[in-house]
Amino acid sequence: MTEKRGDAVDTVTGEAGRPALPATSWAVLGLLSFGEELSGYDLKKWSDWSLRLFYWSPSFSQIYGELKRLEKAGYLTSRMVAQETGNRDKRVYVITDAGMAAVRHWAREAPVEPPVLKHGVMLRMWLGHLLEADRMREVLGRHREYAESMRQRAETDVEDTHGEEGWDCPALVLKWSERYYAAERDLADAMLADLDERDRRRL
Repeated sequence: MTEKRGDAVDTVTGEAGRPALPATSWAVLGLLSFGEELSGYDLKKWSDWSLRLFYWSPSFSQIYGELKRLEKAGYLTSRMVAQETGNRDKRVYVITDAGMAAVRHWAREAPVEPPVLKHGVMLRMWLGHLLEADRMREVLGRHREYAESMRQRAETDVEDTHGEEGWDCPALVLKWSERYYAAERDLADAMLADLDERDRRRL
């Protein structure tokens, strides 16, 4: 799996005076770049739906921390709105022109970084000399189930975005996510077969 890089600091500052921001800031600002006025709760829901499939989903504390940082930088504004349910007012955020220019610049100009692989299951397989063969198969089987469930989720989300105006690029990333998790599933199957072959050679 690809490691989350929420604490990595972006080195592309753009125009003079534009602050360098961590990757989490660009993720949050990117969610707002679709033009919706969103609360922190909405942003968490959107990130769980979309970002989690190919990047990671920031926590509520990360999201609210980045919203404060971005508002201070002038990249978004906020206001309080009353809720129809009668609950307390909620704060919603909208991207500014400066914020749109900044996230567009980051998307265009940031260095292309290789993904950092941090695969906990493979670390356990690497330590397979400490495990029973059945336990290794169980761990791989659970990983396979997870990969297939994520593939199905991405497939469903692709269908849900079909024809939605402005969502053609997220749909392309969802298709990539579907293929990625299919590959993870198939790699798990291949390693299970490799374990069977290893055990046959030991007989």
